[in-house]
Amino acid sequence: MPETGAPETAAAEKAPAAKRVRVRTTKAKVKDEKLDGAASAALLALVLHSLDEDKAEEIVTIDLRGKTAIADNMVIANGRSQRQVSAMADHLMERVLAAGFKRCRVEGKRQADWVLIDCGDVVVHLFRPEVRAFYNLEKMWAADLGPATEAGPTAEAGPAAEVETPPAV
Repeated sequence: MPETGAPETAAAEKAPAAKRVRVRTTKAKVKDEKLDGAASAALLALVLHSLDEDKAEEIVTIDLRGKTAIADNMVIANGRSQRQVSAMADHLMERVLAAGFKRCRVEGKRQADWVLIDCGDVVVHLFRPEVRAFYNLEKMWAADLGPATEAGPTAEAGPAAEVETPPAV
């Protein structure tokens, strides 16, 4: 442990004081206004066009009106790799901002396994195929579940049939 007059302490006292820089950490306030029907449809068309241009796979659009107030539409798509998912997110953000839609936020871009782009009326989920299969958002938000799912699992395809039990040790 250095003494009070140690060279390290003396050098630190002689060094000029660093300027303090105040960094604002508050997020900009954005009005949560809903877009009118035409603007919401234009945003959805722009998102779908951008994903098609970037060779997204398995693009699914889910109409959320009447199910939730968070958005009018959800778009789910795959990229073949983390690099493609990240690039699709970058291009989509550039195109949306260039078109004048300012209320977009991105989450998960650094890892690029699952990127969420929230543009207000349209929420976009970009996945790698393995991650999309694991979370299966389409099943959670699907409008029409079909007769087999509504009736519940059958005895042969019940939850126990899907889970593998490890061998006894």
